Amino acid sequence: MKPDSNGQAAPGRHVQPTADVDQQAELGEGSWVWHLAQIRENARIGRGCIIGRGAYVGPGVVIGDRVKLQNYALVYEPARLEDAVFIGPAAVLTNDMYPRSVGLTGQVKRPADWHAEGVVVREGASVGARAVILAGVEIGRWALIAAGAVVTRDVPDFGLVAGVPARRIGWVGQAGVTLVPDGESRWRCPETGALFTETDGTLAVAEDPGTQGHK
Repeated sequence: MKPDSNGQAAPGRHVQPTADVDQQAELGEGSWVWHLAQIRENARIGRGCIIGRGAYVGPGVVIGDRVKLQNYALVYEPARLEDAVFIGPAAVLTNDMYPRSVGLTGQVKRPADWHAEGVVVREGASVGARAVILAGVEIGRWALIAAGAVVTRDVPDFGLVAGVPARRIGWVGQAGVTLVPDGESRWRCPETGALFTETDGTLAVAEDPGTQGHK
């Protein structure tokens, strides 16, 4: 973690003694790094984040504000996580489409021997415990990945996906609750009352909920 002008860890950051935070990593104000977590060089962690016990953040990974990485979550470079993302316990964000220990010469592969493709997780999305996200996949805003899912393709905004391989089984709102039908191509959050419209397999917040007849 980059020190302040006195060579000490910047104020407002909380790093447990057993954590390993590289000096070239950036940790935002109000963020916590718990026991045995590792944050590699040039990673950037935003403000108010929680990096759980044993979690791993790879070199150059970019994480926004108010993000939670639960215990033993693995986020491999060059992943990008936007604000308010949740990564559940032991979830894995992978980065290699063609994993091999050795190259064609039989030598152990080094970073320069393969192309890393990072996972992108958009604002507010949640990845459940032990889920696996394949390299290069993008998780849309406020989407929800069920525990144990294996995600092999992009997930739309507000999408609820589950299974191996993961398939969309519904929609969720910002509250994380499954939306219920509310007329043709319309959906409603039973917790907040927010309305959504579905078009060609995508979901968007209704432009003017006040005109839909709901209070």
